[in-house]
Amino acid sequence: MKLLNCRGMACPQPVIRSRELVDAGTAELEVLVDNEPAAENVERFLRGRGYAVDRAKEGDGLWRLTARAGEGTAVGANPVRAETASGLGREAGTLVLITTESLGRGDEGLGEKLMTNFLATLPELGSRLWRLVLLNGGVKLAARPGPALEALQSLAQSGVSVLVCGTCLAHYGLLEAKAVGETSNMLDIVTSLDLADKIIRP
Repeated sequence: MKLLNCRGMACPQPVIRSRELVDAGTAELEVLVDNEPAAENVERFLRGRGYAVDRAKEGDGLWRLTARAGEGTAVGANPVRAETASGLGREAGTLVLITTESLGRGDEGLGEKLMTNFLATLPELGSRLWRLVLLNGGVKLAARPGPALEALQSLAQSGVSVLVCGTCLAHYGLLEAKAVGETSNMLDIVTSLDLADKIIRP
């Protein structure tokens, strides 16, 4: 059992360090992190690579993740596209990058209505729409009740992947309030941008 102490590491270092061990062929590992976004991201990464993961919260805000490679898991394999596609069963297509809770500059109330309309209209892209990435103020859309949240939930239910920056959620105190999408990290986000066929930034 390999112990990986990631306490005090900022996103996405815990995932990167875990990936290094997995790529080196480590079949059993234990990862210590000291924040919930890191715990969620490491667990999702390891499960995506075929590991069985037990996550336990300990004292002083510490999470311990114990992971064992599942039967038939190709330890050391690096299926980047499959891992980043989060099991969608299709190739990467159009990615929408949202960094604010409103669309455009000027009247804030109008901007919020425009963002809701933008999200509600995204299904018109059809099967080309692959993933939404919410960063900075954009993560508020995944946590605050209202028509924008309802539009995001509808997109997720239709099979569109929604990644929500965990560091941003923690910054705004919204980790517990997130109501749609996967808590993500900068490694997932950068890889997603690289894989996308097209990027839309409203």
